[in-house]
Amino acid sequence: ILQKAKEWILALQIEKRYTKNEIIAMYLNIYDFGNNADGVRSASKIYLNKAPDSLLIEDAAMLVGMLKNSSLYNPRRRPELVLERRNVVFQQMFRNEMISKNQLDSLTQLPLNIDYSPESHREGLATYFRAYLQEFMNQWLRDNTKDDGSKYNLYRDGLRIYTTIDSRLQQIAEQSMDDHMKNLQSEFFAQNKEPDSLNPTPPFRDLREGQVDTLIKVSAMRSERWRKMRLSGSSDDEIWESFQIPTPMKVFSWDGEIDTIMKPVDSIRYYKFFLRSSLMSMEPQTGHVKAWVGGFDFKHFQYDQVKQGRRQIGSTFKPFLYATAIDQLKLSPCNTLPDALYCIEPMKHGNIDAWCPKNSSDKYGQTRNLKNALANSINTISARLMDQVGPKPVVTLMKKMGIKSYLPEVPSIALGTPDISLYELVGAYSTFVNKGIFIEPIFITRIEDKNGVPLFEVIPKTTDVLSEEVAYVTLNLMEGVTQYGSGGRLRHAGLEENNYIYKNIITGYPYVFENSIAGKTGTTQNQSDGWFMGMVPNLVTGVWVGGEDRSVHFEDIAFGQGATMALPIWAQYMKNAYLQEELNISSEDFPVPEVVSIPLDCASLRFDISDENKDLKKLGF
Repeated sequence: ILQKAKEWILALQIEKRYTKNEIIAMYLNIYDFGNNADGVRSASKIYLNKAPDSLLIEDAAMLVGMLKNSSLYNPRRRPELVLERRNVVFQQMFRNEMISKNQLDSLTQLPLNIDYSPESHREGLATYFRAYLQEFMNQWLRDNTKDDGSKYNLYRDGLRIYTTIDSRLQQIAEQSMDDHMKNLQSEFFAQNKEPDSLNPTPPFRDLREGQVDTLIKVSAMRSERWRKMRLSGSSDDEIWESFQIPTPMKVFSWDGEIDTIMKPVDSIRYYKFFLRSSLMSMEPQTGHVKAWVGGFDFKHFQYDQVKQGRRQIGSTFKPFLYATAIDQLKLSPCNTLPDALYCIEPMKHGNIDAWCPKNSSDKYGQTRNLKNALANSINTISARLMDQVGPKPVVTLMKKMGIKSYLPEVPSIALGTPDISLYELVGAYSTFVNKGIFIEPIFITRIEDKNGVPLFEVIPKTTDVLSEEVAYVTLNLMEGVTQYGSGGRLRHAGLEENNYIYKNIITGYPYVFENSIAGKTGTTQNQSDGWFMGMVPNLVTGVWVGGEDRSVHFEDIAFGQGATMALPIWAQYMKNAYLQEELNISSEDFPVPEVVSIPLDCASLRFDISDENKDLKKLGF
């Protein structure tokens, strides 16, 4: 009786606040139609394989008929009852003069248009995110029970899960990745498959054929095929022998799945040819993850490069070092240091031997201010800063910014040798935009039961890490990256006319952004990983591109650097996001703190397109 009274009071309150059409719309959007079809949009897709605005009158009547009892009136199990119920809806429409007698007679003769299309986690939008969400929910279900002690059922209890993903940004992110990766992959194939290719062991480099064979066998032993055969009782020798037998299979290609006959062992090498990629986008003030792309095809590449993948981060490490130096030494972006070979002596900062890093260009001689040094990823100056502050404070800072991966306290981390996930890196970079406050990334805001009662609500976890001034000064340093440094191609134009890379590889160039963008490129040894971290005042986005194995990479840095492999995905993502004004992506300057005592106005900082042309010409382009 008490429950009925509560429902009566709630119904009165709802009627006061909403019109009947609004109430019906809300009800249709949350009703459980069965078979994991929550809401009319999902039901339309699962039972009829249509969008709601494509439904015919007989389709809509069927769904309305199911509202009485979706378990009893289920098109898969009891289509004859569903047909009867649908015709009852038509009779009600006739009674209320919504259709004529002739229409009633015609409509009741129509069969059901069932086209059962269950939604798969392997298809559709945000597949990698949905897989991670399912993992999270499975753990939540193990840890939480109903009031009577029984367990919740994810598929039968009508739980409502509210995530932070913005479907519009997610769609843009996935399309931007597909566009560039298809383009980049074409070039990678060309460099590894042409008869005159200088690579004797494609797609692997730096490996002998025997090492390649070992790598392929290890990959085979980690495969789902191997696991299933082991469970069925086959020996390792029997399984390996089966990998040599041509087998019908569907394989991924950028032009769609291919039906082929291939030895499973050859299919492993085939898939190694494909470069992998990931993107994560987060609102720094709230921690809300807006886009999560763990790869470009979940069916064929199920490893999530956002959360599961950990790779060396290259020069995207350097802002943490610079922030530590600014915080501890009160350095300014305008402070200058010599760009000359520099060694940290043996037995210092945890080193056994001397550490003498070289610049990637192997050029030295200038005196550079810190803004110019970060913009151009000058390793010698990073070595000097690391020697002054020591690795321990940098590691401490990064841990406060949410980095949970192992960080050795040695000077060489200044060049980005630690393996870190994109998920961690985006969360950490967001600290700079969020005025020095780290907020742990949030991907789910709350869980409700079928009656709308909250079962779980996220409480943001924040940590004060840097002063607002230090965070802003570090952002100012990173703005130099996109103004005249390794991210300068976000702003300039004209190089596509006579340069092969800009014309064919930098997808979508020219971009010609004019708003404030802080960013950092990253390229690891041998071009195994390419990174780009880009920030505007209300969105932080990271992109990674690389091979599944570190030995799968471009030979030439002009193709394999972060500015070529990763930056174009970010550029297209942001360019298309700005076209949708309703997304409210900021194009304003970063907010300036009330007090900034550190000098920021450095002279003689200019990007000259001819400089990049000269560098590319020396590389043979």
